[in-house]
Amino acid sequence: MSGILDLLNSDLGKTIISGVAGQTNQPQNKTQDVLTMALPVLMQAMKRNAATPQGAEGLLGAISGKHDGGILDNLSGLFGGGVDSNVLEDGSKILDHVLGGKQQHVENFLGAKAGMDAGSVAQILKVAAPILMGVLGKQAKQQNVSSSNGIESLLGGLLTGNSPQQEQSFLESILDADGDGSVIDDVAGMVLGGNKKKGGLGGLLGGLFGGK
Repeated sequence: MSGILDLLNSDLGKTIISGVAGQTNQPQNKTQDVLTMALPVLMQAMKRNAATPQGAEGLLGAISGKHDGGILDNLSGLFGGGVDSNVLEDGSKILDHVLGGKQQHVENFLGAKAGMDAGSVAQILKVAAPILMGVLGKQAKQQNVSSSNGIESLLGGLLTGNSPQQEQSFLESILDADGDGSVIDDVAGMVLGGNKKKGGLGGLLGGLFGGK
């Protein structure tokens, strides 16, 4: 299974990036930077939520119902006349549920790294969150996911299944790295607060949410 960063680099990902950029009046390259960092962060947060039976049940219910992937079937319609206010409201609810009290911290962090104000990042995340849920819904359908274990493993696969080049470009987009080979240590130090633990993308991002 491809990871979320590989998906962003696909034709579907490019359609999503250009649509979100148009909707939020942000430059495409900066929108891409924000989404490249934000989607793994949101998935890491979802994975933590899905680690509890209640969280897993809530996520399963959402992706087998309202967020079953249908939104991806008509992206040109979604972006064509401007994203519907119901979709934006839905995005707000998803972010509140997934990030809770960490939402502002995440928006500030992403904004600082992408060179964008936190308010604009918030707009991008609102549009992106329902689309990300649609991606999960579609993947869950393809893999017949119907249990809490299944949903955790689906999220884990999307976080760890990225090609090495995409992982590297993700790390560089966070750091503007100089390619000295210690990128992962630097990110771990920055996100985890000095703990040089290496555990791939999910391990690094876990620190944002106080993960072990």
